Amino acid sequence: MKRFRLIEHTADTGLIAYGSSLAEAFGNAAYGLFSIIAELDRVRETESLPVIVSAEDSEELLFEWLNHLIYIFEVKHLLLKKFDITKFTEHGLEAVCWGERYDSSRHQLKIGVKSTTYHMLEINREKNTVRVIFDV
Repeated sequence: MKRFRLIEHTADTGLIAYGSSLAEAFGNAAYGLFSIIAELDRVRETESLPVIVSAEDSEELLFEWLNHLIYIFEVKHLLLKKFDITKFTEHGLEAVCWGERYDSSRHQLKIGVKSTTYHMLEINREKNTVRVIFDV
């Protein structure tokens, strides 16, 4: 199964992520986010980081999850590429995220992502897909 596909949006970028479950779609959205930020083929899974996010509903959860991951990249300089979501409900998720610290000698950054937006944000529970637009 394809993890995600990029979608064009005026002055921004976005993606639709797929999964066999909604939790997997959230994980694939995170992978897609980091594939927008950097080339992931040289990123090793040497560091793990637990992440816990809560929200009022699934849409806010997706928004908070991805923005929290952007925050981790901006503050801790971690490029993440593996997302093991261990608990998932409409109001929260717990995950272990794997990757490594950004190293300019080995990693190539592509696009700076400022934040996730609510614009066109969509969760399809029947198809286990999510759509999100990022402010770049």
